[in-house]
Amino acid sequence: MTNRMLLRSGHVVSMDPDIGDLPRGDVFIEDGKIAAVEREITADAEVLDMTGRIVVPGFVDTHRHTWEAPIRGCAPDATLDDYFVDVLDTFAPVYTPEDVYAGNLAGSLECLNAGITTLVDWSHINNTPEHPDAALQALTEAGIRAQYAYGSANTSLADYWFDSKIAIPGDDVRRVRDRYFASDDGLLTMALATRGPGFCINDVVLAEWGLARELAVPITVHVAMGRLAGRFGMVKQLNDLGLLGPDTTYVHCCYFSEEEWRMVADSGGTVSIAPQVETQMGHGWPPVMKAIEHGLRPSLSIDVVTTVPGDMFTQIRAAFGAERARVNADCWKADVGIPETMLTARQMLGIATLNGAHVAGLEDRTGSLTPGKRADVVAIDATALNVAPVHDAAAAVTLSADVSNVDTVIVDGVIRKRDGRLLADAERARRLVEESRDRLVAAKAARAKA
Repeated sequence: MTNRMLLRSGHVVSMDPDIGDLPRGDVFIEDGKIAAVEREITADAEVLDMTGRIVVPGFVDTHRHTWEAPIRGCAPDATLDDYFVDVLDTFAPVYTPEDVYAGNLAGSLECLNAGITTLVDWSHINNTPEHPDAALQALTEAGIRAQYAYGSANTSLADYWFDSKIAIPGDDVRRVRDRYFASDDGLLTMALATRGPGFCINDVVLAEWGLARELAVPITVHVAMGRLAGRFGMVKQLNDLGLLGPDTTYVHCCYFSEEEWRMVADSGGTVSIAPQVETQMGHGWPPVMKAIEHGLRPSLSIDVVTTVPGDMFTQIRAAFGAERARVNADCWKADVGIPETMLTARQMLGIATLNGAHVAGLEDRTGSLTPGKRADVVAIDATALNVAPVHDAAAAVTLSADVSNVDTVIVDGVIRKRDGRLLADAERARRLVEESRDRLVAAKAARAKA
């Protein structure tokens, strides 16, 4: 049976240059795909009235440690160094598969509630083979589009993060690839979340990059977050090892040298930036404009809800404000005029949608309201007092709206939120993360006494 849905009379911001904006437009969805985006469509379909709504592509979060939802807000004032000790060396070693399931379920539903339809789940919590199974079960149940990035265990900070000699277990990565990702066409796809040079010895770096390429899955790696990691010259080391390629996403990139920026761009690599974390935890200025100047298409990510909010509106404003503040301060200090190439509010919407899909390797499926792509669509309530009246629809989304204004969320043609209500058992997810929190706090205390 054909499944048809018609989003009628919304203010469509398609992010497709051939379609543009339709102040009053329709989006026709058929069998999970966008079939048409036009001013007016007549079709035999379920009709969703989008009057007073701004209709946009779903947001794409290209780097989130989703497993950390049960310890949300545990490190509100943390620096990056604090985070390594307070989270990775304290909570992570006592995480069970049940905790990962609770975190990924609640974290994925949090994404959907906030209009994030695609998630790169940077899962560096695989303490046992049951941990990735739990993570993937939760992602599947939530119904989000996700790239599951299989990462290392976190049972010892010293063993796994300082010149580590322990590689991600290839046999289990192969098991997960074979069991869950026989096809790359599903709602869930796979990547490898690696630690990279400076955190691992070269033999481990070579083994992990080789594993990813053997299995034909993309690679995601934290780089140049803070001056110390910047001094590692991780991209230069990867280049020296002959490992750079278009299959790699570099996360943060705050302290790249000019040479490293050129290496990433020349190799076809992609960039994920977590602006709230980077400004708040001391990683450095979010390098959004720096990436653009080097011909790259930066994306946005949340990173850790231990310390920052889990929605894309926060990241958009953090990036926009930080970049413009940096430029304004530099121009004031140099006593020169403001450049015409400042970031714009509309650019930020493209960075949070189309660029995110590009970085996640899913631009052929999502990121814009383009006929033929999968139907990942979000409707924002533009009648709310914090959004109305609308002068510029893109700016209304990026600079005025918040999670409370996310009215409708559709993933792969399936409605996940409607009339402002998440169509999932949110109470169960909340109960599970609260039970997980209590267990983790107790286990952390017991471990400290041992």
